[in-house]
Amino acid sequence: MHVYADNASARHVNTVAGIEAPERYPAALAGVHLAANEGLPVEWRTCEPPPESFLAAVHELAYLRELQEVSAAGGGYLSADTGLNAHSWEAAARASGAAVGAVESALSGAPGFAAARPPGHHAGADYGMGFCLLNHAAVAAGHARSRGAERVAVLDWDVHHGNGTQDIFYADGRVLYLSVHQSPFYPGTGAAREVGEGAGRGLTANVPLPRGAGEEDYAAVFAGLFFPILREFRPEVLLVSAGYDAHAGDPIGGMRLEAESFGRFAAAVTALAREVDAAPPAFVLEGGYDLAALSESVAATLRGVCKQARPEWEYRGGNRAVEASRRALAPFWRSLR
Repeated sequence: MHVYADNASARHVNTVAGIEAPERYPAALAGVHLAANEGLPVEWRTCEPPPESFLAAVHELAYLRELQEVSAAGGGYLSADTGLNAHSWEAAARASGAAVGAVESALSGAPGFAAARPPGHHAGADYGMGFCLLNHAAVAAGHARSRGAERVAVLDWDVHHGNGTQDIFYADGRVLYLSVHQSPFYPGTGAAREVGEGAGRGLTANVPLPRGAGEEDYAAVFAGLFFPILREFRPEVLLVSAGYDAHAGDPIGGMRLEAESFGRFAAAVTALAREVDAAPPAFVLEGGYDLAALSESVAATLRGVCKQARPEWEYRGGNRAVEASRRALAPFWRSLR
């Protein structure tokens, strides 16, 4: 497992939402160290800001200039929950570089993990919100395409819907976006009926789960919707927007997952990637605001990738949220009919 990190992540301060705090970065690193101390094969990798062309593949140049200018001026804000300081541009750019590194690792045959902040999946082509400035998973997906991958998948298990990632790829015919998230909840998007448009119809799969959902509900989502679609789509590269705010201890979310739940998710995704002959998965840190839970969940994820057996999940119907999403997507996927 190659882990990409840079200390710039600790220098970004969200000036209007302190819960996305600099302390999240050492908490994520502590999870990596915990896994390494258990004997898992962790290799630390540095990361650099990607070339502007990588960022401009998914973000508008005018928006990139705005971020740079606000940060260079000492800080400011993009929305009611998203602020910058003088170090925010560098931190966000290097976080995107970490995600690109994780994809490069995957393409070379080793799973990758981008342990960087701020998170990214709420950032769209021309906007930032929800603590997010640049969309690291989207930048990494765009890089995978530039490296020749014709089919790229982004699986998002953060407690919030990744509206930015969805918006960027909603009409794209080569990137599959799958999200399981709490609903009703911020940012208010991600309904089952949102399935893409134009060339991207059928390539957005949303499963909004009610507050209080547990691992059994997530297992139903994976087994009953995500994995049938992924088997049919057969991605060459599989990215995971790995948010940990669905942990039962998170102060923002309202779900019932435990740290080891994410380990089982990671094991299942890793096994699925092997099954469809994809590269090993690349993980990109998103949310997670209880520091102890974040450390434990990162460690569990690395454990799941490196040594955990695939969980024996089987979908037998009956989950209302999964059934609604299956109906919405059945016209596009034979495996759901």
